[in-house]
Amino acid sequence: MSQVTSFPKADIKILLLENVHPVAAEAFKAEGFQVEHLKGALPESELVARIGDAHILGIRSKTQVTPAVIEAGRRLLSVGAFCIGTNQISTMTANHRGVPVFNAPFSNTRSVAELIIAEIVMLSRRLGDRSREVHDGKWNKIAVGSHEVRGKTVGIVGYGHIGTQVGVLAEMFGMHVVFYDIVAKLPMSNNRAMSSLDDLLAVSDFVTLHVPETPQTKNMIGAAELAKMKPGACLLNASRGTVVEIEHLAASIKGGFIGGAAVDVYPDEPEANSDGFASPLRGLPNVILTPHIGGSTEEAQEAIGREVSSSLIKFINTGATTGAVNFPHIDCPVAKGAHRILNVHKNVPGVLRDINRIVSDHEANIRAQILSTDPDIGYLMMDLDNDVSLGVKKAIAELPTSIKTRILF
Repeated sequence: MSQVTSFPKADIKILLLENVHPVAAEAFKAEGFQVEHLKGALPESELVARIGDAHILGIRSKTQVTPAVIEAGRRLLSVGAFCIGTNQISTMTANHRGVPVFNAPFSNTRSVAELIIAEIVMLSRRLGDRSREVHDGKWNKIAVGSHEVRGKTVGIVGYGHIGTQVGVLAEMFGMHVVFYDIVAKLPMSNNRAMSSLDDLLAVSDFVTLHVPETPQTKNMIGAAELAKMKPGACLLNASRGTVVEIEHLAASIKGGFIGGAAVDVYPDEPEANSDGFASPLRGLPNVILTPHIGGSTEEAQEAIGREVSSSLIKFINTGATTGAVNFPHIDCPVAKGAHRILNVHKNVPGVLRDINRIVSDHEANIRAQILSTDPDIGYLMMDLDNDVSLGVKKAIAELPTSIKTRILF
């Protein structure tokens, strides 16, 4: 971008936590921004103390961006979640403070899908048990309870980006694929939609969960749902730890009804790599436990670093919020010679009238104007072709309805 910005790029500060992939830091530095890159997460008190001068905060899944953190970010423009989930961020508070949150909904899709397929094969062949036995010096060459996955049925709960990829890969293994989603979805290939979760559970040899964390998905797989699965079927969860009632899953495996499980997420997860992880599933037969690594491949982390940093850079440079999880979506091409004003305001009647009156009073000509709203806020992008934009920006910022006002160039 060739425009002179109202706030020098060299003064924009980026705080990256949790060992976000270096490609993100490189992208920010290439724009001329200041970058502080830390390996670990920060507790709330320390993050509150450090975020005051940051314009952008980049995190992964362990950092909790609480209302206190957002309130302390007096210069905070945006938060980037270098992962899929954003439940660790108080997105509503960020919305009310005019802070869009961006994530990476696509970049680790393949990595998670491949892990699920690998685990389906491992569970079907009981490879976890056989590998552990050989490591312990026991030779147990048996075929009992070991099966091919070809011809078996995998049931996908949540048919989004990852679920559809699992379905495509499973069919390549010769599996039948059924899925259930609360929203009507177009089936990929020969994947078949089921009318209810119960119907899916009844026919699936493998049930894999790919749903977000919401009040509706909390404990959605408990004792009643496990009892509706086919005897000997296996459950896989790489979505959110709150989706499955772990104690009931453990009891069902111990009782011999559920044939196995692969679990990557847990209701309570350690904040840092350490020993001493506890779970009722530890030590159970044909159970694969992994430490939340579904998207932890070098390819996925690099892709996430590129995706989220690109969204954040575009927002800083142009105000575009396409893809934000908590914010009205706006994007507009940059007009040569125009002055761009961005305004976040309370979504109440009369705001646009007041803003246009200010523009008229300053005898400015509007080159482009886009307004998008959600139930609580409105986001206005306005390009002016007159050198009165600083005065317009100041007057708009002084409106009692304004939350945050920024001039870009």
